[in-house]
Amino acid sequence: MIHQLLKKMKVTVDKKLIEDISHLSRLEFSEEDKIEMADNLNEILDWVEQLNELDTSKTLPLTHISEEINVMRNDEIADVLPHDKALKNAPKKDSDYFRTPKVIE
Repeated sequence: MIHQLLKKMKVTVDKKLIEDISHLSRLEFSEEDKIEMADNLNEILDWVEQLNELDTSKTLPLTHISEEINVMRNDEIADVLPHDKALKNAPKKDSDYFRTPKVIE
């Protein structure tokens, strides 16, 4: 039902819609960027509209894009890199720890 409604709706992106969306997302665009973005989004919507012309009534929805199964290794605890070797090439270290610039004030 919703799919049929969406098929009938024609969405057009204009400068006003871009301004509304940018306001909600707290983004600022120049006038030229607003027009370019509206043109680009309309092109994308026109391209997606072409997909509505395809008959998908016999196509099952996908839950995954591939039927392949990812084979994972067992998660085992191991000493992959000894502590002293890990610190060997550190630009700054403090006894047994890496020194990094302060990121939180």
